[in-house]
Amino acid sequence: MALNPQSAAKKIILDCDPGHDDAVALLLAHGNPDIELLAVTTVVGNQTLEKVTRNALSVGTIAGITGVPFAAGCDRPLVRAIETAPDIHGESGMDGPAQPESTIELDPRHAVDLIIETIMAHEPGTVTLVPTAGLTNIAMAARKEPRIVERVKEVVLMGGGYHVGNWSAVAEFNIIIDPEAAHIVFNEKWPVVMVGLDLTHQALATPEVVEKIAAIGTGPARFVRELMDFFAATYKDAQGFDYPPVHDPCAVAYVIDPSIVTTRKVPVDIELQGKLTLGMTVADFRAPAPADCNTSVAVDLDHARFWDLVTDALIRIGDPFDGGTSVSASVSTGEAK
Repeated sequence: MALNPQSAAKKIILDCDPGHDDAVALLLAHGNPDIELLAVTTVVGNQTLEKVTRNALSVGTIAGITGVPFAAGCDRPLVRAIETAPDIHGESGMDGPAQPESTIELDPRHAVDLIIETIMAHEPGTVTLVPTAGLTNIAMAARKEPRIVERVKEVVLMGGGYHVGNWSAVAEFNIIIDPEAAHIVFNEKWPVVMVGLDLTHQALATPEVVEKIAAIGTGPARFVRELMDFFAATYKDAQGFDYPPVHDPCAVAYVIDPSIVTTRKVPVDIELQGKLTLGMTVADFRAPAPADCNTSVAVDLDHARFWDLVTDALIRIGDPFDGGTSVSASVSTGEAK
């Protein structure tokens, strides 16, 4: 179950492709008392669907998550060929720390169906979608059951960048791997908050941050420290960062406390045709956003408060996995038990 479920907590579905920073996002969502984690869904991205799903289940085991359904989703983008990121995340998708064999039972439903059924089982305006991967599952859900669009509170996604790219000069990985899905998500009528590279490149895991996490001394904290050690090396080699930017938990942090992230309302659309600009998240800052604008972009991060949320979540999680604990997941629809 979620660590501290409460009626006032913010209900989220985390759609992810673990991934080092997705793992931290999942730990933050589980360990923060203001979040009720309704479901965890996986999608092809940082690695193949099989690998990222295994990684999600491993993180769930390490964190002691029970009562939350985990479901696998789309194994390829809507139109394009699969593109993964082994130079950043390794061949497993989460190289570095040892991973336990998970005994969490994967929900038999497709992730798209779990997303739809969970949203429809809750009151309108109470469920936030937090995609930290390519947007294939979210786009498919919106197309399969259009009624979810008016029921979702908001979509807070990690992806894009209004002034910067990482997989090309102007495009971010989560968007460029399935730009057609991103086009669908950004052009629906639900509110979208784009937590992109302009913000997440501020979320650096500095030596001071890593030392603070290591000092917690629990298994999950050691796991995060080892994730950051590997992540730091690959980001230095691949993109020249002195310290790795930990992207995905920024989206969760915004849901927990929007004051940690400064946002600006601006129209955003996805480039689908450009030879050099495919997947670009084109933000139009030329004039004040029109009244019907449903998209916002994240601009500034309170670095200290962000990492305080992560360390607090790790402290709250404690050390639930002893190497032999059996963990099971609910496969029921609706409220996480």
